[in-house]
Amino acid sequence: MILDKFKLDGKVALVTGASSGLGQAIAIGLAEAGADVACHARSADKAKDTIVSIQKLGRRGEAVEGDMAVTATPVCLVEQTLEKFGRIDILINNAGMIRRAPAVDFSEDDWSTVIQVNLSSVFRLSQAAGKTMIEQGSGKIVNIASLLSFQGGITVPAYTASKSGVAGLTKALANEWAKFNVNVNAIAPGYMETANTDALRADENRNRQILERIPAGDWGSPEDLVGAAVFLSSAASDYMQGHLLVVDGGWMAR
Repeated sequence: MILDKFKLDGKVALVTGASSGLGQAIAIGLAEAGADVACHARSADKAKDTIVSIQKLGRRGEAVEGDMAVTATPVCLVEQTLEKFGRIDILINNAGMIRRAPAVDFSEDDWSTVIQVNLSSVFRLSQAAGKTMIEQGSGKIVNIASLLSFQGGITVPAYTASKSGVAGLTKALANEWAKFNVNVNAIAPGYMETANTDALRADENRNRQILERIPAGDWGSPEDLVGAAVFLSSAASDYMQGHLLVVDGGWMAR
């Protein structure tokens, strides 16, 4: 049965940035599909609500912690996951951040931090998890890209550069690892109701401009990504490699 291919029973997933927003919704969605989930947050207590929701589903949820701005954190998160669960089948590279300023005023510190959190940590996490997945002969890596993997944006040069990098990295890793039965794909969310977009939604003029461009007529919610995340984490997507799946209410079609 085709629906059986979407089941994640017996799988272990690591979801970064799982304390709220997109990461929290995805972590819970993977648990609904049958996975046990290592929920990353900067500190373990921040993942508590997500873990409680996972446990209510009868699945196992455990916190793994670390600051993505620290170079050593990605490897430590994979090590924590392997220590707690004994394996890793799915990696959702969701943790990210945004800093806004005109390009001429954008600080070196902001540039370095955004690139580290949004791009370098994605590579290091994928590298560490990929080694284990290659050894076990299977695995799913799902990166969270962005509409700004395709477009330039305004006053977000580091974010745009990082998400464009995530798109390229997704394809590069897929090219290398497909032969090992490790799938690497990405989801490119549209304008979602998360903390990263608070400033945009609070700006009446910018909010109106964005809504006018979205054919669906509204901001997306974190739950709108769950189906795509389960699909790319499951056997239903076994022949997909290096793909950027856009979930944007039609923004890119306009």
